[in-house]
Amino acid sequence: MEKIILKVNTREALGKEAGRRLRKEGLIPAVVYKKAKQSMPITVGIKDLVPILRTSAGENVIITLEVLSDAGSKKPAAEKTVIIKEIQYHPVKGDILHCDFQEISLTEKIKVNIPIEARGESGGVRSDGGIFDFPIKELNIECLPTDIPEKIFVDVHEMKIGDAVRVKDLKLPAAITVLSDPEQTVVSVVPPEAEKPAEEEPEAAAEKAEPEVIKQKKPEPSAEAEQKK
Repeated sequence: MEKIILKVNTREALGKEAGRRLRKEGLIPAVVYKKAKQSMPITVGIKDLVPILRTSAGENVIITLEVLSDAGSKKPAAEKTVIIKEIQYHPVKGDILHCDFQEISLTEKIKVNIPIEARGESGGVRSDGGIFDFPIKELNIECLPTDIPEKIFVDVHEMKIGDAVRVKDLKLPAAITVLSDPEQTVVSVVPPEAEKPAEEEPEAAAEKAEPEVIKQKKPEPSAEAEQKK
């Protein structure tokens, strides 16, 4: 397993204004969490964090944080093994606003979400016009940090219309415990939708919707009315 090292600094300034100032300086406000322990506010260089997120492990990468006590320090005051717990992005620009790290032990199991990737092209889609349905893109698992797979692959090449792969059908290493619902459908090939009848023009539909008006005959004049004339 490749060792990823990320140098970070502790920070005292908290709050939105402090976060804005840090981001202008190319730093990301972040927090390191650990069970039953006080959290540690830190700063991370954006140029240091982004390349780590682009590794094959993505956000499940195991990182060794070298925590420096101040910006000018070269010797780390502490080292922590962490994974990324959550990243907050700007809703429009997509910039990283904040990052949460979770301190872990390499000898204790953790719960993570692993991306699922479909491989191949379904014969039911290619030849029979079926529709490929891929409702879930991640699987929730539990394992040791060193056993976390980068992705879970599903071969869909042989799938025909009506076929489905459920969570319980996935072939995973014995070291991994699946926490997702075993009956949940991962991928399926469903029949093409039946052709809908052509929609009528609005005017034609309106004409059909109007109730038929029954014309009544004009009443015949009475004998009394004739005499008055």
